[in-house]
Amino acid sequence: MYRLVERRRLWFLISLLGILPGILFMIWNLSSAGTLLPLSIDYTGGTQWEMRFSEPVAPTALGSVFVEAGFTDTKAFLVDDDRTVQVKFKNIDMAQKEVIEQAIVERFGEFDERLYRSIGPAIGAEVSQAALLAVIAASVLILAYIALAFREISHPFRYGVAAIAALVHDVLITVSFLSIMNLVLGWELDALFLTATLTVIGFSVNDTIVIFDRIRENLRRHRGEPLAMVANRSIIETAQRSIATQVTALLVLAAILIFGGSTLRIFMATLIVGLVSGTYSSIFTATPLVVAWEEGSFLPKASKAVRAREQTAPA
Repeated sequence: MYRLVERRRLWFLISLLGILPGILFMIWNLSSAGTLLPLSIDYTGGTQWEMRFSEPVAPTALGSVFVEAGFTDTKAFLVDDDRTVQVKFKNIDMAQKEVIEQAIVERFGEFDERLYRSIGPAIGAEVSQAALLAVIAASVLILAYIALAFREISHPFRYGVAAIAALVHDVLITVSFLSIMNLVLGWELDALFLTATLTVIGFSVNDTIVIFDRIRENLRRHRGEPLAMVANRSIIETAQRSIATQVTALLVLAAILIFGGSTLRIFMATLIVGLVSGTYSSIFTATPLVVAWEEGSFLPKASKAVRAREQTAPA
């Protein structure tokens, strides 16, 4: 039998390396921009304007029109191809829009307006607060449900805590992914990213409970076996089901990511990373954490015993 939970130091180290970029980025972004994550206009408020030209246009050149008009914090980037540019800037009235539009036409020619929307910061703040409260409430309910459902085995509360730890792990992994993509492609946290994160949470908990349920069954069938052995057996028995389910979902998401257009790119990419992280955390984070808690150490029990014998052995 594979000794998966006995290698938990390696799995925990991989998880740490995965979430560390996100933590460092949040610290850096908080000190430089005043927010933990780069927020889109969905949360900060502003205007999003997407234009398609007949000829290729450089985003920096188009953005300079807005800067000359006094909008120094304008962000412009290509969408789909080199003829479609999306610009984000502070809210303006219709008179200001007409002036900027005329300047764009004079410099770059006529264009098709594919998207124009303005949003206030109050809406984004309400959505963020509601999402945070929803995650907290869901975490408490998940903890209570698992503790109740696993009451027949010893220390059911630990299983609930481990499931929440895996949930937090997956959220931090998606944050690390957003941090890297912000530095590479300028991605920002928008409403769809928040939706993707909440979806990832649901997938993560579902996968974790499947393994925990098999552990509960095997504890009855194999009474007297150490929890580590039962956990290894349960992971192996459920691995094929978990991986097959996730691969099927990933194939669909990958197809949408490739052919679904730029508006769904961040959403689909976040879901793909989150689903992979959810599968990993269920097997290599939540279950080893329960075993580590049972044995009272993040180190494998056998390894501790071997080191103890080496330290007490005569020279």
